[in-house]
Amino acid sequence: MKNILWAIGLFLTVSAFGQQAYLDGNYKPEEGGQVYVTKNQYIVKDIKPVRNDDAKIRNVILMIGDGMGVSHVFAAMTANNNRLYMEQMPYVGFSKTSAKNNYRTDSAAGGSALATGKKTNYGTISADKNGVADPTILEIASGKGFATGLVAACKITHATPAAFIAHVSRRSQYEDIAAFFVSDSLDVFLGGGSDDFNKRKSGKSLYPALEAKGFQIVENLDKLASLKKGKVAGFFAEGHLEAYPARGEFLVESTKKAMELLNQDDKGFFLMVEGSQIDWAAHDNNLGTTIEETLDFDRAVGEVLKFAEQDGHTLVIVTADHETGGLSVINGDLEHGMVEGKFSTGGHSAVLVPVFAYGPGAENFSGIYENSAIFEKMMQAFGFKLP
Repeated sequence: MKNILWAIGLFLTVSAFGQQAYLDGNYKPEEGGQVYVTKNQYIVKDIKPVRNDDAKIRNVILMIGDGMGVSHVFAAMTANNNRLYMEQMPYVGFSKTSAKNNYRTDSAAGGSALATGKKTNYGTISADKNGVADPTILEIASGKGFATGLVAACKITHATPAAFIAHVSRRSQYEDIAAFFVSDSLDVFLGGGSDDFNKRKSGKSLYPALEAKGFQIVENLDKLASLKKGKVAGFFAEGHLEAYPARGEFLVESTKKAMELLNQDDKGFFLMVEGSQIDWAAHDNNLGTTIEETLDFDRAVGEVLKFAEQDGHTLVIVTADHETGGLSVINGDLEHGMVEGKFSTGGHSAVLVPVFAYGPGAENFSGIYENSAIFEKMMQAFGFKLP
């Protein structure tokens, strides 16, 4: 017992010394480590659990933190005074992320597994090895009369959002992917990438075709905020949006507006929201931007949970397509929000990623399972038969 108490005392002394050194400006991170303190802390409001776990599920909202592993979540939690909206989701599981033909996946294969329930090859968007389309949860929901939407903090034609509406052999086929958005299966999509629609190599814009499908085209948040109903195609950058905080509150405001518009459907809706640039920051091994992107994503999670709490018939799932950067959190200061972290790779790792769930049906997301099982669980939540 004395040895245990001595070890605990030594640990606390070393930790206190490290925190004091940080406060004095004398803290030196481990070799290869980075230290970051956010200036964008926010208050996390309490979210009450749904009162009736057996309530009929009208809406399913899938939120994907691209590249977001457990360490990304914990780094953001540490930076925000040990509190995130994600941690208020009472059911937690883990997803296996491998692609069909590769131990490590990418966003194309990872997103496709979530969208279709089928493992696809690395770099492929919701299609099999022969290019045959695998139907997505979004397309199936639309076919059954549900409203559908996509929100992404990147080009809307990028791999993850594309996986829910497009079917191509290579994720880089951006103009081909854009053509799939001219669809009766989609009601709202908000992101970047207007050039893939309006400045195409052929010289033919897809804007008239979108308008013929009933889409209102908007290119700034003020215009988006003014819309009260109808189908919306929102383009907020010619290519990708900027990293947070330069892009402002795009993700939070677009998520709120998408829910507002889709919730007007009497039957219900499916919405996918992606925190796209967690991945890119981790590829760059930039701890600060990784944390800021994760916090921005968590604020969007907060808006979704507030909606779901009020609605009582909405299932919310938060997960990732894969982990990026092999991030380790090696020290921190919960009081002051200091995080020390170290990356082990500039690419993706192959580790399990977390799955958080809230609302009726959330209990089905506990455990460890393949990423493709998330599609099956969402289908079950809607009461759909598997294809």
